[in-house]
Amino acid sequence: MKAESPAESPLLKSILVIDINKCTGCRNCELACSVAHTKSFNPSRSRIQILKNEDQNMILPMVCLQCEEPLCEQACPNGAISYNEKGTLYVSSKVCIGCMNCVTACTFGGIEIDPMTLKAIKCDLCWGDPACVKACEYDAISMVEAERDGLAERNKGVDVVNQTLGLKTGEV
Repeated sequence: MKAESPAESPLLKSILVIDINKCTGCRNCELACSVAHTKSFNPSRSRIQILKNEDQNMILPMVCLQCEEPLCEQACPNGAISYNEKGTLYVSSKVCIGCMNCVTACTFGGIEIDPMTLKAIKCDLCWGDPACVKACEYDAISMVEAERDGLAERNKGVDVVNQTLGLKTGEV
């Protein structure tokens, strides 16, 4: 049986919202995330990735959007991606086989393969206390409730990214 989505579940749910206009590309969020999850300063193991193209003056933080209809969850052949008791979509490393179906399915680049474990990793909101939010000195990252206003705020951020990449709103 499929888990309830954030919009359907009675539990309070949260999502990350990133203001790319405030992001400086300092990568403190990547370091905080990697320390919180792996006890190492290794940005390649972070659940948030900062993509930079200095020639185009572009800085794009990429993180799981906690989609209402997560393609990554649907693509996982083993059911390794599900909702935890906090209502956050996460990857169970015990169940993940590293097939990369979820990475391919995510159109927003919010899921990666950990280079050490070779299993999928994605933002789990640090189980309700995101290290990236605390580490961001520029208030570019915030955690909001996944209600109408929070989802609208997240979608505005996605629209800005689409415009930055030259995509029309709603395209991926």
